[in-house]
Amino acid sequence: MRPSTLRGGFAALIAIALAGCITNAEPPRRRVVQAPPPGPPRAYVDVGLAGQAVAFEAYTRRAAAIDAGFSGPAEIAQALQTAAGYEPRQLEGGMVAYGAMAALQEPAFVAGIRAQGRGLASRLAADPGAAMDLPGGSAAAARANAALARRGEALADAGRRVKQAAYSVQHQPWSRARVPNAAQRLAAVERTSAGGYRPDPADHARLTAALADSGRRAGSSPVIERSLAVAALTALGDDGAARSLMRDPKSGMCLREAKLNFHQCLASAGTHYEDIYCLGLHAMADPGQCVVDATRPARVRQARLD
Repeated sequence: MRPSTLRGGFAALIAIALAGCITNAEPPRRRVVQAPPPGPPRAYVDVGLAGQAVAFEAYTRRAAAIDAGFSGPAEIAQALQTAAGYEPRQLEGGMVAYGAMAALQEPAFVAGIRAQGRGLASRLAADPGAAMDLPGGSAAAARANAALARRGEALADAGRRVKQAAYSVQHQPWSRARVPNAAQRLAAVERTSAGGYRPDPADHARLTAALADSGRRAGSSPVIERSLAVAALTALGDDGAARSLMRDPKSGMCLREAKLNFHQCLASAGTHYEDIYCLGLHAMADPGQCVVDATRPARVRQARLD
């Protein structure tokens, strides 16, 4: 989206909303409406970012909602499919996009981006951390940090509850039975994993609601810095440079290892309660912790003076 279309984007959204309200009523009478005085800068939401962020929001929400009170193999099978519903690279990029959209809810940050002009894009492409120095940068980082941490913590906590259920469920005889179709179950999980995000018509509305109620948490990290830089570059219309910052090597490796461990755990599991263990630890708690860790400052190795 180019800078010249930013205001047009808002107008288009308003027009679409109004069009949905049109009925067969008679045409309204013409009225002269006085324009309201200018208000503070409005938060900017980019449709391209939303397309990536929605995959992150949808997966973390769906997986975190898995109930640990399993009553039979059918519920476990459904939960495995739900938790398998992310592709690591897609989730990695979606995480940065989600943080960027949270940052763009900070009006002072958006105003600071526009005041800097086009020269800002080349600086951010070379040094994403420079976004923190923009007016409103700290406030935008607090929004991005809180939004991502909230998602990661909810998923990790839900995973720990499911993992605990793998022990408590063993007093039920069915949980100790062998999984009869283990090979087919693993193949189905791998297909779902490869497919990644499964769209739902209500997901974009849920994304908007989640961003509006994500809170603030002070602190930065390489992923938060990338989120702010992507937000700024997208607002400036430099989508190519923004896309180049949608990857974080450390977080990406963490998510890929979680997925690999999930598949390997299922391959060696034999009973239903072992499936629950794999689900809770590797498909939920592990990727959730990857997201939480992505919001924390990078560790600085201190030199030893001998």
